[in-house]
Amino acid sequence: MGDPALSRRGFLAASAAAGLGATALTACGGDSDRGASGTTTIEWWNISTTQPAKSVWAALARKYEAQNPKVKIKIVQLENDAYKSKMTALTASGKLPDIFHTWGGGVLKQQVDAGLVEDLTDRTKPWSEGLLPVAKEPYLIDDKVYGIPFDIGMIGFWYNKAHFAEAGIDQPPTTWDAFLDAVRKLKDAKITPLALAGKEKWPGMYYWAYLAMRTAGADALQKAYEAEDFTGTPFVEAGEHLDELVGLQPFQKGFLGAAYSTPTGQAATVGNGKAAMELMGQWAPTVQADAGKGLGKDLGFFPFPAVDGGKGSITEVFGGGGGHALRRGAPQEAVDFLEFFASEATDLELVEKTGVLPVVPAAEKAIADPNIKAVQAQLKAATGFQLYLDQAYAPAVGQEVNDSVAALIAGSKSPGQVAQSITRTAKEEQ
Repeated sequence: MGDPALSRRGFLAASAAAGLGATALTACGGDSDRGASGTTTIEWWNISTTQPAKSVWAALARKYEAQNPKVKIKIVQLENDAYKSKMTALTASGKLPDIFHTWGGGVLKQQVDAGLVEDLTDRTKPWSEGLLPVAKEPYLIDDKVYGIPFDIGMIGFWYNKAHFAEAGIDQPPTTWDAFLDAVRKLKDAKITPLALAGKEKWPGMYYWAYLAMRTAGADALQKAYEAEDFTGTPFVEAGEHLDELVGLQPFQKGFLGAAYSTPTGQAATVGNGKAAMELMGQWAPTVQADAGKGLGKDLGFFPFPAVDGGKGSITEVFGGGGGHALRRGAPQEAVDFLEFFASEATDLELVEKTGVLPVVPAAEKAIADPNIKAVQAQLKAATGFQLYLDQAYAPAVGQEVNDSVAALIAGSKSPGQVAQSITRTAKEEQ
């Protein structure tokens, strides 16, 4: 991989984009704040900005403080894109928060290679070995533990059963051709087939990534990254399949300027019944209900369809989860908070109140929602797994995937140009 550290120029550009001045950057990292009374303040950055998770997480922090009077948890909650932007700047500055959200993969590896992340292998071994193995995989680097999961899941289609019935769609599609046919039926019924947060780019990446998995197979995306070559026929075909979908004009009006979790964004559009489907992760139902009204019993879930003639299978899944990592040199109090957050009691509360999938096996009993059970069943039956590309790959490569796919959806890049752009960036970064 080349130099893992971000360049000074890249740092300054990221800082400007994130709106970070010197004051914000010096607020993180270094020694945790230890007051004269012996109280330790731990700074915890996460992306739980929607309800109910926002309130649940804050309440858990207060609960931990009540159990540990000498510890104060300072919460910083940022929306997904703002968080990624600011963390890029903080990584370049060499100063990370005590506890911070991570998806693992290439982004975490870059931070580890820069010497910024605490090795948790020995410090968490007594309790982390009981967590679900598949949930821990994104945070294992060179067989060492650099993050602790709190969620695991996959991307799939969340759909409005009433809209499907109105359009005469009896069953969720299991092939890409049947999916395109369902889109056409919805349009004929004057129903917007799909909602998309075009402004944020990462939701659009899900389509291309899944189509690449279906055409080339689950292992192909990682192999292409390692070979620095995405120009193979299956990757171009993935873009062609997506281009065919875009040609049907399936998305809501103004989708290119739409965000994900705002009152007029992707989740709300589906949650308010203004579109029939969205391709999103296991958190979709809670965000639909927070940003919009939510669909209740009309909400259903189905896996991304298979592509006829492709090497991939419908049982190969794309997704990931959320975890927490610690800055290098973080105090024991931060490790103790991770243990509290990964406990059965906390996981039960997260499953019951926020709809996450459990990482503690004993918390599985708390799953009540049939759709979440369907996601879990799909995960358990998975024959292959691929982490989100903008996390699995080095940051610059992941961003290029997002940008190029967004350009394809907007009509400014061809399927071949998408493959070439990602390949060029991969060669430059490795």
